Amino acid sequence: MTNSIQDIAEESQCIFIIGSNTTENHPVIGTKIRRAKRHRGAKLIVADPRRIDIADYADLHLRHKPGTDIALLNGLMHVILRENWQDDDFIRERTENFEDVKAIVEKYTPEVASEITGVPAEDIVLAATMMAENRPGALLYAMGITQHTTGVANVMSCANLQMMLGNIGVPGSGVNPLRGQNNVQGACDMGGLPNVFPGYQRVTDPAAREKFEKAWGVGLPDYMGLTVTEMMDAAEAGDVRCLYIIGENPMTSEPNLNHTRHSLQKTEFIVLQELFFSETAQFADVIFPAAAFAEKEGSFTNTERRAQRVRKAVNPPGEARLDHEIVIQLAKRMLALGATALDPEAPYADWEYRSIIDVEEEINALTPIYAGVTWERMEAGEALHWPVLGPDHPGTPILHVSKFSRGLGRFAAVDHVPPDELPDDDYPLMLTTGRVIYHWHAGEMTHRAAGLEAMYPEALVEIHPRDAARAGIDADGMMKVASRRGEIIAKAQITDRVEPGLIFTTFHFAESAANFLTNPALDPVAKIPEYKVCAVKVEKA
Repeated sequence: MTNSIQDIAEESQCIFIIGSNTTENHPVIGTKIRRAKRHRGAKLIVADPRRIDIADYADLHLRHKPGTDIALLNGLMHVILRENWQDDDFIRERTENFEDVKAIVEKYTPEVASEITGVPAEDIVLAATMMAENRPGALLYAMGITQHTTGVANVMSCANLQMMLGNIGVPGSGVNPLRGQNNVQGACDMGGLPNVFPGYQRVTDPAAREKFEKAWGVGLPDYMGLTVTEMMDAAEAGDVRCLYIIGENPMTSEPNLNHTRHSLQKTEFIVLQELFFSETAQFADVIFPAAAFAEKEGSFTNTERRAQRVRKAVNPPGEARLDHEIVIQLAKRMLALGATALDPEAPYADWEYRSIIDVEEEINALTPIYAGVTWERMEAGEALHWPVLGPDHPGTPILHVSKFSRGLGRFAAVDHVPPDELPDDDYPLMLTTGRVIYHWHAGEMTHRAAGLEAMYPEALVEIHPRDAARAGIDADGMMKVASRRGEIIAKAQITDRVEPGLIFTTFHFAESAANFLTNPALDPVAKIPEYKVCAVKVEKA
């Protein structure tokens, strides 16, 4: 997030949510948004194909078709430019490439955008008016924006809108992705991506690579690695022969699960580091029992880039060990076998972390945006939003206050591109997927919580009454959903939360996970699968 949760809750005059079921997937932030509307009178616009709960609180609900985010955003920008509501000073002083975007959005009149998105033209005009008249405004998005073959272009379009309005670098503004789990931001910050070292230092940058080679005492590749979905394809082809899976359950979370199963079956050697015996565990040759978050010390970095201490509450049960202890023991055994090219004279090559503080100190030394996120400051309870450039630096709750990290903010001219797969005669309905408030991801933890399981004990498929009647599906009856990749059987939830032609389900339940159906087509840049749109057919089961 470019801004903090607090300043959005306290300063935003207009909050625009697109591609985020905020009250279910980020309930604390959802509560703060509802409070901002109720107590401060902040305007709230929600763009989502479903009538999600937070839409009931919105001043305006834009119910666009899945996969038409760019057309909707370009339509909003067309109205802003037509009415001369753009922030000319911000555009002139702080951005570049504006004329290219202007040329693109000229053709997205409200009528053209309406034709693509299904949103009434007058609602597009009303939304643009509300944004222009209520500044600063914050834009919030989640995986409803990113999990498309146009995910990167969708994000760029969100940034275009906010730069056009001058909603960058001030309290209550910004482009704010709501991260999908408690430490996914921290995991990415620490290099849990295939193209960067910790702190987003690119593996293709010779200077960054030299720094980490010197610190770690080992030669490092100069090319980007694979994403999980790409690993599955490579495993099937025999190009990946070993998988080391830590805290992930690809047999429910990957798209096209029949393909994932085949890929795991073909993989020669699989190591799984996990809390419980997951669906993926049946394919593992070795399983390392890992400790849970409440069983270890450390830190998380949340969605607003704020580092927070995690304190151990209980000891790990049985043979469970801390994740870094497992990795260190494995590394030491590889060293003993001569299986690595590690330089023993390198500063961090001995793997003898006496405590988690040693790990934090290595992070401070090698990761500039975390240079001042010290153990002592976190222990003292300081709210540190990276970048924190030194031990006396106060942190950066709001990014891009005086300039962008690249200097000028670059407008990116992006056009609407349809999803990879749309309904046709054989598969006439569109499926979109997501989560519900009671479960998270594959449910490894939430399915073991009796209260949560009682509230939402089985998979449900939301279907409009018209589509249910056409297929002869009864309320609470079982239905079969099939795509070109697989099929599931689940209980029907007949509702107008979805419009005719659209169905919705989750991947929380392994036996009827939506990802048996979803499309593994990837965004060409970020390599994110298109979880949010695929073509399906339904029938009574």
